[in-house]
Amino acid sequence: MSRTAFAAEAAACEDRVVALTRALVAIPSSNPPGDVRACAEAAARLIGDLIPAAEISLHPTSDQVTNLVARVRGHAPGRRLVFNGHLDTYPVNEALPWSVPPLGGLLRGGRLYGRGTADMKGGIAASITALALLAAHPALWRGEAVLTLAGDEESMGPLGTKWLMDHVPEATGDAVIIGDAGSPRVLRFGEKGFLWIEVEAEGRASHGAHVHLGINALDRLCAALDAVRGLRALRPEAPPAVTAAIAAARPISEPLSGAGEAEVLGSVTVNIGRIEGGTSTNLVPASARAGIDIRLPIGLGCATAEAALSAALDGRDGIAWRILRRFEPNHTDPEHELVRRAASAATDILGTPCAINMRVGGSDARWFRMAGLPTIVYGPTPHNMGGADEYVLVEELRQVAQVHALTALDFLAA
Repeated sequence: MSRTAFAAEAAACEDRVVALTRALVAIPSSNPPGDVRACAEAAARLIGDLIPAAEISLHPTSDQVTNLVARVRGHAPGRRLVFNGHLDTYPVNEALPWSVPPLGGLLRGGRLYGRGTADMKGGIAASITALALLAAHPALWRGEAVLTLAGDEESMGPLGTKWLMDHVPEATGDAVIIGDAGSPRVLRFGEKGFLWIEVEAEGRASHGAHVHLGINALDRLCAALDAVRGLRALRPEAPPAVTAAIAAARPISEPLSGAGEAEVLGSVTVNIGRIEGGTSTNLVPASARAGIDIRLPIGLGCATAEAALSAALDGRDGIAWRILRRFEPNHTDPEHELVRRAASAATDILGTPCAINMRVGGSDARWFRMAGLPTIVYGPTPHNMGGADEYVLVEELRQVAQVHALTALDFLAA
């Protein structure tokens, strides 16, 4: 069989990828509460029925989280490519104005509806389809293709992808493809880092008419938050290839992801997401606190941001702060072989150029990149993700499956 024939077979995969997506969506795996056991077991059955040669193992890491690993082999030793995805989804939240059954996998007008269709059971189905194509034609490639499905990406992945990487040797390899939500027109090679912090302020309570007797904790907190917003002035020192890629992707990426994306990708952002304080309008609050999400571009690490926070907040009367979560900015060289092969496959399949860009949000890709593994995120466009009537375009499911399959084939045949 030739690559051309393989590509033709991949182009005819629409029914398969749709059926797999619908089967996965039918099994609830909302996080919270985070119970993905039934979905992991269903995925194992689907893969086993579709790919008899697959070596499949399930890995429970808590009373709710179960992860899956499936491996197929080529005709000779070679490199290992890992497909990765997450089984957990946003909550269904039936109180939302759903017009379709949330877990029904309704197919209508070229759209496939249901919680998780876009984030990311459709991407998982695309990777399973690619794995099945590779398994059916081992004479075309060498090495191993592995699929890892994690159970807790929505809660940062310590019991999912990170656990698999630490405990299952085949969960890491020479390159990684993740079908998380995005767009077939944009290949993502990196993600911003983040610091989540909490700032607490203490004051002294008094009556609101006697402010001279109290110290307003909210006043102190507001001044501290103004100082935190000052981190937006920090300037990264990103590799020229990253800066150039963001700029080159702008004409394609921003119409899809919103005007201003390029600026956000290259700068520090500060989002004050939560403020608490006070008990009554006519009382001076004695305490207050806020939660802040700080996102860091490539070229500006957590240590720099933390030093700036220390300079801005340490020594302020009544102010204390702490880090809740931290992850470094991470990326794969946009000129890496994996990126080039995937972008080439996408351009051929779409018939239009595929942008190569950073990703604004986070994903389990960070775990692989932090371990030095070249990693890309390439998945379908998320429509109404987390809201009512989440859906994915059937055409995009097919395109993502094709790109996953051809990129893997070209990488493993090289």
